[in-house]
Amino acid sequence: MNFDIEHHLGCVERSVADLQKEGKPARAVTLSRSYDTDIDDLWDALTTAERIPRWFLPIEGDLRLGGRYQFKGNAGGEISECEPPKYLSVTWIWQGNVSWVHVQLAAQGDNRTRLTLTHTAIVDPFWDQYGPGATGIGWELGLAGLALHLIDPKTPKIDEEVFAQSPEGKAFMQHSASAWGEADIARGEDPAQAEAASKRTAGFYTGETSQQD
Repeated sequence: MNFDIEHHLGCVERSVADLQKEGKPARAVTLSRSYDTDIDDLWDALTTAERIPRWFLPIEGDLRLGGRYQFKGNAGGEISECEPPKYLSVTWIWQGNVSWVHVQLAAQGDNRTRLTLTHTAIVDPFWDQYGPGATGIGWELGLAGLALHLIDPKTPKIDEEVFAQSPEGKAFMQHSASAWGEADIARGEDPAQAEAASKRTAGFYTGETSQQD
């Protein structure tokens, strides 16, 4: 499988922040990555029902402001803000839990665009166990898929199950988990807690749970 692990990991800037959401402690997981395409093409890839499944997941629903969407076998929610081609905000409902996803695009010249995605969630036992990598790894995989799609829109999407079990896929997810652990330490998390959460998250994604877990 031709997947440049170091390139895709190195393209992403990661951060974790404390905040309040609906009067409760929350964490914001933020990823930023630049793409060699113009802002209109990137917006189209992010918001068009025909293109989204080519790099992410099959989607259905009313893809407009105030409409509801549903990813097959995954999250759904409402499109709460939409300002083409620069800003999109949706609720993200998964297994009854609500979180919030915000995407911002910024042109960096004629043919380069910066994408910044922030996923905010209320702190709960799941966060305490897995930390920011639980959402961070998933979004990194999605952003890597988006990069491949933009390079060659006609190329079929990588089979997610095959990739997850491949040496490249496991290495990618393990390194991503470690990077999110480092971002959580930079936020102020206890290093031992962050490292333990990072290992649990890597084990969850790769299916290689350590004996300590």
